[in-house]
Amino acid sequence: MSASGQLLQHRHHFVGRQLSLRRGNRQLKKPTMIPATSLLQDCSHVSGLRLSSFPFYLGSGGVPKLLLTRKCASNDLSAEWPSKYASEQPKIQEELSFLTILKGANSFLPQVVLASTILALIYPPSFTWFTNRYYAPALGFLMFAVGVNSSEKDFLEAFSRPSAIFAGYIGQFVLKPLLGYLFGTVSMTLFGLPTSLAAGIMLTSCVSGAQLSNYATFLTDPAMAPLSIVMTSLSTATAVFVTPFLSFLLIGKKLPVDVKGMISNILQIVVTPIATGLLLNRFFPKICNAIRPLLPPLSVFVTSLCVGAPLAINIESVMSPSGISVLLLVIAFHLTAFVSGFALPGLVFHQMPDVKALQRTLSYETGMQSSLLALALANRFFQDPLVSIPPAISTVVMSLMGFSLVMLWTRKKEAAV
Repeated sequence: MSASGQLLQHRHHFVGRQLSLRRGNRQLKKPTMIPATSLLQDCSHVSGLRLSSFPFYLGSGGVPKLLLTRKCASNDLSAEWPSKYASEQPKIQEELSFLTILKGANSFLPQVVLASTILALIYPPSFTWFTNRYYAPALGFLMFAVGVNSSEKDFLEAFSRPSAIFAGYIGQFVLKPLLGYLFGTVSMTLFGLPTSLAAGIMLTSCVSGAQLSNYATFLTDPAMAPLSIVMTSLSTATAVFVTPFLSFLLIGKKLPVDVKGMISNILQIVVTPIATGLLLNRFFPKICNAIRPLLPPLSVFVTSLCVGAPLAINIESVMSPSGISVLLLVIAFHLTAFVSGFALPGLVFHQMPDVKALQRTLSYETGMQSSLLALALANRFFQDPLVSIPPAISTVVMSLMGFSLVMLWTRKKEAAV
C-alpha cells in the first residue's frame, strides 16, 4: 500500500476513535439519579465513603448523591459515635476557654494599670509593701517572659540592625536630654518653679531606657522585642559614663554613678532572666508550653505592682503644692518624647518594610526611661527633696502613657487585619 493510502487509513481510524469517545462522553455525562423511594429504605448498606467513586448523581429520577451521603452518614455516625466523647467535649471546650482567657490577659493591661494608679492614690498602703528591693526581681520576671517567647535567632537578627540600634541610642541620650533641658527651662521661666524641680526634670531625661519599654514592645510587636532589649541594655551599660556627663552638662552637678551596681543591675534584670528563658525554650520545650499560658496574667499583675508602688511610695511628693505643675510638665515631656520617637524614624527608615513596627519600638524606647534610677540618684546626691518629685511623677506617667499606647496600637493592628 502506498504511503498516502496508509495515511488515509490511519486518518479514518483516528476519526472513528474520536466519534466513539464523544458518544462515550455523552453517555457518561448523562445525569443518573437515585430513586427517591430508596431513601425510605435502610441506608446502612450505603455510606458517604462508598459513594466517593460514583458520579455526582446515581439512579434515575431521584435525588442528588450529596443529599443521600449527608443523610446516610448522619444516620451511621449517630449510631456509632461513642457516648463518652459527648461527655468529654464540654471539658475540652472549658479547658480551651480557660487557656484563651489566660493567654488574653495582656489585653486587660491598660485597664489594670489605670486601676492600679487609682488604687495607689486612694489607698497607698495597698502598694507601699512593694519596696524597691522587689522592683528588680519583678522586672527580671517580665524579661524572663520575653525570653520564653523568643529564640536565639531573634537576638542575632536584632544585632544585624546596627542603624536601628544607633537610632534608639540617639533618641535616648541625645533627643531625650534636649527635651529635658527644654522643659526644665520652661518650668523656671514660664511656670516660675524652683531650680530644684527643673533639675529633677533634667535628671530624669539623662538616665537610661526602661525595661518596661521592652515589655511594651513585646505586647505590640513581639518580633521587635529582642531589638528593644538590645537598645535598652546598651543604654543601661553606657549610662555608667553617659548619665554623669549629661547631668554635669545640663545641671552643673557631677553625679558619681556606681559602676559595679549598674553591671549587677543589667545582669539581674536583663541578661540572666532572658538567658534562662531562651535556654528553657531551647532544651525544655514541654516545660515552656506548660508555663507559657500562666505568664500573661502573672506579667499583668507584676506590671501593676511596678506602676502602683512608685506612686504610692512617693504620694506625698506627687500631691505637693508643686505637684500639679510638675505633673503637666512631665506629661508634656513624655508626650513629646513618644511623638518624636515615632515620627523621626518614619523619615529616616521609610523604605524599610517593617517601618511601622520600628517606629513603635523607637517610640517606646524614647518615651520611657529608668525613672527609678533618676529617683535613686536624686535621693542620694541632692539635698533638696524637691529634686525627687519629677522622677517620682515620671515613673507613673511614662508607664501609663506607654501602656495606653500598647492598647491603642494593638487595637489598631487588630482592626487592620
